[in-house]
Amino acid sequence: MGEFVDLKAKPYNLSDEDVAWVEDTIAGMSIEEKIGQLFISHNRNLDVDEAQEKISKYHYGGQRYKDAGSAARDVFDFTTGLREVAKIPMLVAANCDNGGDGACEEGVYVASGAACEASGDENVSYGAGLVAGETCRAIGVNWNFDPCVDILYNWRNTIVNTRAYGTDADTVLKHTRAYLRGITENGLATCVKHFPGDGTEERDQHLILGVNELSVEEWEESFGKVYRTLIDDGLHSIMVGHIALPEYSKKLRPEFTDDDIMPATLAPELLTDLLKGQLGWNGLTITDASHMIGFAAAMKRKDAVPGCIAAGCDMLLFFRDEDEDYESMLQGYKDGVITDERLHDALRRILGVKASIGLHKGEHVPTEEGLSVIGSEKHLEIARDAADKAITLVKNTQDQLPITPKTHPRIELRYLSMEEAGGIYAAGGALDMIKEELEAVGFQITYAPGNMRIGGKVSDYVRDFDATFTFCDLRGYASENAYRIRWANPMSADIPWQVWEKPVVFIGMNWTTHLYDVPMVKTFINSYKNTREVVRQTIQKIMGESEFKGTPNELVWCGGLWEAKR
Repeated sequence: MGEFVDLKAKPYNLSDEDVAWVEDTIAGMSIEEKIGQLFISHNRNLDVDEAQEKISKYHYGGQRYKDAGSAARDVFDFTTGLREVAKIPMLVAANCDNGGDGACEEGVYVASGAACEASGDENVSYGAGLVAGETCRAIGVNWNFDPCVDILYNWRNTIVNTRAYGTDADTVLKHTRAYLRGITENGLATCVKHFPGDGTEERDQHLILGVNELSVEEWEESFGKVYRTLIDDGLHSIMVGHIALPEYSKKLRPEFTDDDIMPATLAPELLTDLLKGQLGWNGLTITDASHMIGFAAAMKRKDAVPGCIAAGCDMLLFFRDEDEDYESMLQGYKDGVITDERLHDALRRILGVKASIGLHKGEHVPTEEGLSVIGSEKHLEIARDAADKAITLVKNTQDQLPITPKTHPRIELRYLSMEEAGGIYAAGGALDMIKEELEAVGFQITYAPGNMRIGGKVSDYVRDFDATFTFCDLRGYASENAYRIRWANPMSADIPWQVWEKPVVFIGMNWTTHLYDVPMVKTFINSYKNTREVVRQTIQKIMGESEFKGTPNELVWCGGLWEAKR
């Protein structure tokens, strides 16, 4: 494919009638409406009146919403309100990384990318995509911003540690193609991220300019292979990260110095020459969230807003301020930063995706009856199967398992969590549920808070407990470049000091590389999530009632840390 879109080719495959709708709609738009289509808004609430007012004023072409914690019926009503006021049908998006839980509160978690990889079963990945697709469709969402097709090379990277589906291109393709089948079967527009590829460094593009430092040859054999394959499969859209690819930029622009290197969202050599030219991309290109520092660090925002469209992106993800960003985009067009040719091409791609999933024909209108699929027995069974296949026994070097209420009735329970001011992930919410599930099978549980230093008689611990279970439920987002265990206080009693006194079972419930901080533990499990179903099955496997079926990748050893393996 060349620089300009072909609406009759993949991924659109439009008929003459569909193409006519795209062209006639663009011809009938004012310049203000055309500029608005370039934005994807994000509402922090589900206020229909507020959203309708903004749509009428800014004419934006896409919408994200306050998703994971919102009731399904509330999202249903919100998307209904969007359809009522939008002159041009809207792309309404969710972030469903793991199943339906990214779409609404009642949505069912199935498996993260890391869990899918550990299962080794592409049916688990397909199930996650299917549940995501059915949940989204039921509430009026027609576009999913997942899966991540990043390749996890760097064990220190925590931003895609659980979202990546593997440590090599073939594994990532195996699972993400299966996930996308589940999305496609529900008629949603598909999207993958984060071109040109995250996972090679430990830093986070939310906080700095991300850099993929692979050579041209290394990139072609890895991320290049992933994107070429998915493009050929008919992918609708690609989310571009605020990630630089300096070796490739310098190959395409030999005159470039380090001062010329930009994030891919602002790099025409990566968007136009590489993505559209060499990889044959004909679909819709969107930026990652535009308030990220990887975008802000590149140039003034008033220049970056129109600059990303001029470079080859078609839509900007999120306003920082509606009035300011809209004016910057409009002024960029008036100043010639965005040419008529580039604007028209972007609009054709935006409306082309809308037409390709039938929005112009009134398709994707959910019904109240359709809400019943959310949280259904079908979805719960898919989640049960995924948990069974994914939960991973990483090490059991002292043969301490199984541990049962008969052999080890008295359990010291420790729980590691993390609070972030304004964080998007709730911390500490699983403790009571873990305790309930352990007691339900007959364990006698004593919760031991970690806000004390190591101290006291070892003989007292040996007398009072038969084993220690430490559940590590750390999860954070965009507050640190790379997350690690943060103990509650210096020399916290949560540190596994007692590994030679009694069995200590350490369960990682999110990130997979905690052995770097607790290499001394002899029994280490990755369960990948803090849902009740996952906790229940983890306990069953600890007791020997179900076998561990997941397989860890080599990154769990944190760069070959010898101490972690013994």
